[in-house]
Amino acid sequence: MTTVSTKFKTNNAPLSHLPPLAVNPRVRGAIDLIIDELKREQASMTGARGSDSNKTEAYAAWMSRNNELRGRPTMYPYVGAGFGHGPLVQLADGSVKWDMLSGIGINMFGHSDSRMVEAAIEAALSDVCMQGHLQHNTDVLAISELLSAEAARVSRLRHCFVTNSGCMANENALKICQQKTQSAPRVIAFNDCFMGRSTTMSQIGDSAAYRQGLVQNILVDYMPFYDPAQGSRSTDATVRALKQAIARYPKQHSCFVMEVIQGEGGFNVAPREFLVALMQICKAAAIPIWIDEIQSFGRTENMFAFDTLGVGEFVDVVTVGKMTQVCACLFTSDFNPGPGLMAGTFSSSTSAYHIGLRGLEILQSGGYYGADGRIAKLHRAFRECAEDLVARRGEFFPPVVDSHGRTLPDVIGGIGAMLRLTPLGGDKDRISALLKVLFEEGVIALNCGHGPYHLRFLPPIGVMEPAQFKPVFAIIERALQRVP
Repeated sequence: MTTVSTKFKTNNAPLSHLPPLAVNPRVRGAIDLIIDELKREQASMTGARGSDSNKTEAYAAWMSRNNELRGRPTMYPYVGAGFGHGPLVQLADGSVKWDMLSGIGINMFGHSDSRMVEAAIEAALSDVCMQGHLQHNTDVLAISELLSAEAARVSRLRHCFVTNSGCMANENALKICQQKTQSAPRVIAFNDCFMGRSTTMSQIGDSAAYRQGLVQNILVDYMPFYDPAQGSRSTDATVRALKQAIARYPKQHSCFVMEVIQGEGGFNVAPREFLVALMQICKAAAIPIWIDEIQSFGRTENMFAFDTLGVGEFVDVVTVGKMTQVCACLFTSDFNPGPGLMAGTFSSSTSAYHIGLRGLEILQSGGYYGADGRIAKLHRAFRECAEDLVARRGEFFPPVVDSHGRTLPDVIGGIGAMLRLTPLGGDKDRISALLKVLFEEGVIALNCGHGPYHLRFLPPIGVMEPAQFKPVFAIIERALQRVP
């Protein structure tokens, strides 16, 4: 077994981020034996399968207790067995399902990937389980170096502050922007954005349900996101709204936070000219531009979505997370905050650093990016399967009308490995019913959008093969036939 990640360079000096025991020849031999056994066990897992009847009763009891402890039922009756094979995951009831959600984008290399298992074992040989901001090992330097270098290729971003969640990365970004603008009290954001579930981020996110009962202490001006049905008129409308907000509250905005590709909002994509028009206005008004890539990072034809859209020159602050395992806030030298603004006990676990770094290195050098990279090929394979299903089973794909009475131009959408399909007219209740049937049949997905609603797919791009969409879509077609 070849270790992918052993050294990184700082000031041209190589430095290993592996614990000393991890490079011991006898230990390496033991790790190789574990990986060989893992692959042997995985060989028979090639598709979805139903549950084991001998485990059904115990599984139901686990789920009942789980729901009681949580105080509410989970969306799916999901308790993992701790084993899988790429995009396939085994549950504790013996069933195997296609994981087209990847933990809402967390598990980019699916389940039980041998390279990630190897990285986790190496991490277990380290002296500590958790890394901190006061005391940390070379792991922190290694992943910060990779993210900073990748960002610096196409932007003015130079610094990286790691943390243990995307929501916390967003909190740090907001603090940086507020300090830079000397406590400007307002935030500009897009309609239908999602920022996380902390008290502050719940208030910026455009979902009333996520802030119900919370005291409102963040002032937000929402801008219309790009509407492909209107084209350039959509850009004009948002430009007008932005100028009006700035004129109404001059020097009162700490930032414009942009999901350049909306996640929860419906996998909506804006063209470069739309974003540039808004960013130029912000620059003229000295309003910081913060790009939220917690969900989009790594999933387009470039590692950063802002790079794919060609807007790196405008960016002041960027947040990344989910697939990185270790989340981070990146910022330019001009936005480097004063001492004390960002800190904390935990930065993340040692295993998260090792697995995150290993995954990023593979994505960076493994032919995933570019117009003909693995991600682009996955996107094309998804579209081919989706177009075939829509053409053959049009009865499941009636026109989709949005909340303004307009018909959506396409029931297939998304970008890169952020994939969307809109059956059943985008009706919320029917989409919810379909998701439950899909889970029973062997596919895990989620919804997105706020009306219409869509099926959301975040396949594990590190391991998913284009041909594997065929059995996934066979299950989708079967599930659609079961929804009333």
